Parts: sequence; C-alpha cells; structure tokens
Amino acid sequence: MKRWVAMIKDTLKVFILFITCTVVFYYGLQLMHDEYEQFHRYDEPTGKAVKVSSWEEPSLVERLTIFLRLGE
Repeated sequence: MKRWVAMIKDTLKVFILFITCTVVFYYGLQLMHDEYEQFHRYDEPTGKAVKVSSWEEPSLVERLTIFLRLGE
C-alpha cells in the first residue's frame, strides 16, 4: 500500500512540475510576443544608413551568358 501512495505522490509531483513549467513557458512566449509585436521591421532606417545595393538592368549579352552558364 505504501508503494502505491509513494508512486501516486511522485506522479503528482511530476504533474505539478510539468504544469508549472508549461505555464512559465507560455507566459514567457506571451512576453516575447508583446515585445516584438511593437517592432516595425519595414520602417525607414534612421541615422547613418547606407544603401548597399542598386539594381542595374543587365545587357542582353550578360543575360545570355548567365543563362548558358547555369544551364537553364
């Protein structure tokens, strides 16, 4: 009988630990979501931002060599 009581007691400990960890994890995710929800990724950059690339239309010869080199 003591063995069953000890087993039920250990099972309850594990269950309570699991529920506690799940609740802490859930509220941690909620805090992270609230923090990053206010972060606007597509705003114009501020400060000394530098444009790092520009698009130039490649010539017909360049497009043909890329086409032949990639084998498409």
